[in-house]
Amino acid sequence: MYSYDEPVYLISVVAKILEIHPQTLRQYEKEGLIEPGRTEGKMRLYSQRDIDKIKTILRLTRDLGVNLAGVDIILRLKERLDELDGVINQLRADANRSSSNVAVKQSSYELILFKGK
Repeated sequence: MYSYDEPVYLISVVAKILEIHPQTLRQYEKEGLIEPGRTEGKMRLYSQRDIDKIKTILRLTRDLGVNLAGVDIILRLKERLDELDGVINQLRADANRSSSNVAVKQSSYELILFKGK
């Protein structure tokens, strides 16, 4: 079985799975929202992570009415929050190792998108 990040799906397959036009995928790439892998022959290959990210983009645009510039901002903020969450988790682990008497509050964010209808 392939890993979550391994690019294995051709653009035509992804378009069919997500019921969108391949040109939509090309536009998302042009806008910098996704970065599919490439074969030596320059064919686009998408991973399961790419497909999940595209699903998020589609939910934001179709269901919530966010334009592509807004999607870009949201995705960048989510990536930054993920990075900061990692830093917080590392600091918690360091604090727990330093003193067993330190109480560390567990808190995080979660981006939840609900599909309409």
